[in-house]
Amino acid sequence: MDKTLCELFAGVGGFRLGLEKASKDWKTVWANQWEPKKKQQHAFDCYCEHFGKKEIYINEDIASIDKSKIPDHNLLVGGFPCQDYSVARTGAKGINGVKGVLWWEIRNILEIKKPKFVLLENVDRLLKSPAKQRGRDFGVMLACFNELGYNVEWRVINAAEYGFAQRRRRIFIFAYTRETKFASMQSSANAQCIINTAGFFARTFKINPINNIQNTNLIYKDLADVSENFKYEFGNSGYMNNGQIYTSNVTPVSIKPIPLSQILEKNADNKYNINESNLEKWNYLKGSKKIERTSKAGHKYIFSEGPIAFPDPIDKPARTMLTSESSLNRSTHVIKDPTTSKLRLLTPVEAERLQGFDENWTNTGMPEKFRYFCMGNALVVGVVEKMGQTLNKIFSIEESDYVIENEERKAI
Repeated sequence: MDKTLCELFAGVGGFRLGLEKASKDWKTVWANQWEPKKKQQHAFDCYCEHFGKKEIYINEDIASIDKSKIPDHNLLVGGFPCQDYSVARTGAKGINGVKGVLWWEIRNILEIKKPKFVLLENVDRLLKSPAKQRGRDFGVMLACFNELGYNVEWRVINAAEYGFAQRRRRIFIFAYTRETKFASMQSSANAQCIINTAGFFARTFKINPINNIQNTNLIYKDLADVSENFKYEFGNSGYMNNGQIYTSNVTPVSIKPIPLSQILEKNADNKYNINESNLEKWNYLKGSKKIERTSKAGHKYIFSEGPIAFPDPIDKPARTMLTSESSLNRSTHVIKDPTTSKLRLLTPVEAERLQGFDENWTNTGMPEKFRYFCMGNALVVGVVEKMGQTLNKIFSIEESDYVIENEERKAI
C-alpha cells in the first residue's frame, strides 16, 4: 500500500518531517496550513520553504475547502486545537450547532475520503474536557470514529520519558478502518494485550505491564445523545473496538532523557540575556503566590500556584515549551548560561532543538517572536519518527498477500 499522506494543520511540517525521517517513501499528496486572523502566513511560508511551494499545499481555512477535492490518501495526520466538541439537536436534522469546528472538519474528511489510517495529536486535557462533564469531548470524537467504521487507540506520551529533551505531554490518537489487514490482525488480541504489547502505541513506546482495565460502551442513539449524556474518566491509554471502550493508566518503560544542557548553543548572543531591571518581575512570576480574585458570579476565591525553578535547571529535560516562549511570563524558560553565568532566554535554535527540528528550520524570514510561537505549537519530531517506524511495518502488512499468523504478528 502506498505511503500517501495528507497533513492537516501542518504548522511548519513536524508530522511530515518525522514521518520522512522514518522513511523516504512517504509521499505528501495534500497539506493545509492556515493561521486565522494573520495577515502574514509565516508557518505556511516556512513549510513551503522546506518542502517546495506546490499547488497541493493549501493556505486557506479548512472549513472553506471542498473535501471531495482532497486527493485520496492512506494516512491522515494533524495536530488540532482542543475545543468544545458539543453538539445539539434541531428537529429532524439531528446534529447542529457544532462548536469544535476543526474536529468536525476532520470528521468530514474521514467520511468523504475514508483514509485507512489516522494519526492525530492534541493536548492531554482533551481526555478530561469539559470540566462539567469529564470525558464528553473525547467521547464525541470516539463516537464519530466508531460511526465511520474505525477502531481507535490513544496514549498520552511524555516525550522526556522516551529519551527526548522536553517534558511535553500530548495525547496521540491512532485510528484504522476495520477493513484493514491490521484490524484483522488485532482482532485476535484482547484489549489487555492491545494496550500492553500488541497495539500501535505498545509496539512503539514500551510500558510496564498492566492488568487493571476499565471498560464502557458507546451505545447511544446518536452523536447528540453522546454529547448530552456521555461522561467517563478516561485513562492515559486506551482502545476502542466496535464501540467498546477499554482504558487504563499506564507507566512507561522510561528511556534516559536528554538534559537541557545538551541542546544549548555555545556563545549565545548577548541579546538573549534577561534585563536585570526585570529581575524582580521574573522572580515574582516564577514564585509561588496566593491572590484573591472575584468570579464572574461575584464570589471571592483564592487563586494559588506553586513555584517554578528559577533559573531552569539544565541537568534535566526542559519543561513544556509554549507559544509564549521568550516573552516575560511565568512559562518562559530562563537558564544560567554555563559559559557566561548570566541569566538568559533560550535562543530560537535551542527552541528548535527542543522540538527535534533541524537547526534554523524556522529561520525563513519570519519575526523571531513567531519562530518561538511556531515551536510552541509544534510537536516533538522524534516522537513522530518513532511512530513512523511502526507505521512502516503496518503498511508492509497492508501490501502483503498472505494471512498474518500469530508468530508473524508477534514479530511486527
